[in-house]
This record gives sequence, structure tokens and C-alpha cells, in this order.
Amino acid sequence: MRVLVVGLGVQGKKRRVHAKTDFVATVDPINPEADFKHVSEVPLGDYDAALCCIPDEPKYEILSYLLTNGKHVLVEKPLWTLQDSHITQLEKLAQQNKVVCYTAYNHRFEPHFLRMRDLIASGELGRIYHCRMFYGNGTARLVRESAWRDEGAGVLPDLGSHLLDTCRFWFGDAVKEGFHVISAKCFENCAPDHVVIATSAAKPSLELEMTLLMWRNHFTCDILAENGSAHITSLCKWGPATFIHRTRVLPSGRPIENVETLTQDDPTWAAEYSHFKALVKNGAITDLSNDLWLQKTLHQLSDNVLESKVAA
Repeated sequence: MRVLVVGLGVQGKKRRVHAKTDFVATVDPINPEADFKHVSEVPLGDYDAALCCIPDEPKYEILSYLLTNGKHVLVEKPLWTLQDSHITQLEKLAQQNKVVCYTAYNHRFEPHFLRMRDLIASGELGRIYHCRMFYGNGTARLVRESAWRDEGAGVLPDLGSHLLDTCRFWFGDAVKEGFHVISAKCFENCAPDHVVIATSAAKPSLELEMTLLMWRNHFTCDILAENGSAHITSLCKWGPATFIHRTRVLPSGRPIENVETLTQDDPTWAAEYSHFKALVKNGAITDLSNDLWLQKTLHQLSDNVLESKVAA
């Protein structure tokens, strides 16, 4: 499979590395290192797929062009368009042209995220009461100095999209509507750089906190359940990363603990690219229903964030 990298920023350079010998050329309107300025300049016979690491605004136009011309697409999250109907149209284009349109949520390939999914699916935890996640990095200054990132709902579509997708990855269709904004603050940036959202409508109840003000990048998750609890501390790229499964002792007492700590390089980029190639090879039918749910949820929450953001 021959691939283009569209958007030669931080993510694009990572994708180029993991594409290895599949990589053929880069496209970027600004970066002088790129081989082309616009994807339409690349001869259609030169590539089979595109890895799109681009801002939200041009996604619909660029993806429409690629899918119409029979090219497979991996697009960095979130698949954000001005209208919900655009996502449905992209799905139809992919299906009509028998190509794959895949939205990249690389955290789905984090070893402890996979382990959490499997533990939840096993039923061993029993009834799950509550899930709380925190995701923070220290990119506030980089975002503020960006020509396009310090606007709109800020950290919400960036990190919040990962957290919302993780909820669906673990709990499936049980996660639907009912999210609301608890807090949206602008500490350093024009757009919110610290946001907390939650829902009590889903089972389990969910609380998601995201920030650009965590100077050491960090992730935590706590799941409280009938038969015990499960916890993740950190991601492999920021490791060591730890998974703890605690089994409840009745009527009370110190739980039995199963602990696994990983110290390794980030495996998610290579694993996700292999997954994308497998989808293409196997002729997978594009399904963007999760993207449509995320789009609707993020649009609603973004409107709420813009209404409630507080300068601090």
C-alpha cells in the first residue's frame, strides 16, 4: 500500500515514520519540507491511501476529494465537520467507492486500555457504578501560539474526543446522551484550557477532566464497581504505566490486588497503522456511526463550553 502523509506537522511526521516503506510523499500548504502544497497536485496513480493529519476546517473537503477518487483514508481525530450530514456523506462516499475511511484514536491500542476493555467485557467487575478519567498535558503555550488551535472550545475537542471515544470503546452504546459541562476555564489561553464534563444518564456515570496545564503529561482512570475496582495510571509514552485490578473483600477489608506495570515505548502508532492496513486488505465497510455520535456530542458540549467558559 502506497501512502501520502497530508499535513506535515508533529502528527504527520509520526505517521510518516510508522508508514515506513509504504510512504511515498508529503502534502502541506505551509511546511517547505513537503513535496506538494495541495493533495490535488499529487498524481492519483502514485498512491493508494492518505494519512490525514490536518486541522478540522479542511477535513471535509480533503476527505471528500480522496474518497471520491477511490483512496483509503486515515484521519486524525476527531472527524469534525461543520454539519452532521457531512459525516454521513463521507460514509456514503467511502462505501460507494469501496474504500476505508478510518478515524485514528490511537489510545484504543494502549495495552492497559485493551486490558480494561477486556475486564469490563468479562463481567468480573459486576455492576459498574462510576468511571472517572483525567487527561492532561502541558501544551497551553504551544496552543496559544498556534495560528489555529487557540480557538473555539479549546481542549474539549482535542483531549475530550479521546476521553469520549474511550468511554464508547469500553462501555459501547450504553454511553449516549446526557453529557453536560461542569467547568470550563481559560487560565492561560483564549479558548478553554481546562474543562470538566460529566453525565449521570449513562450506566456507569461518567466524569471526564481534561487540561493543557498539567506540566508533566498524565492520564488516570478509576472505575468503581460492585465486585471491585480497576485503575490506570499513565500511558506507555509517559510511563511507567500501571494497571490495578482490585477484587472486593466482603463485608469489608483490604482488597486482593493484581498489578501490572509497563515500561516501554509507545506501541499505539505502529499498532494502529497495522490495524488500518488490515482494514484495507480485508475490504472493511466504513462505519462512521461512532464519529457521528462524537460529532453531535462535541458540538453540543462545545456550545455549552463557549457559554460557560470563565477567564481565570
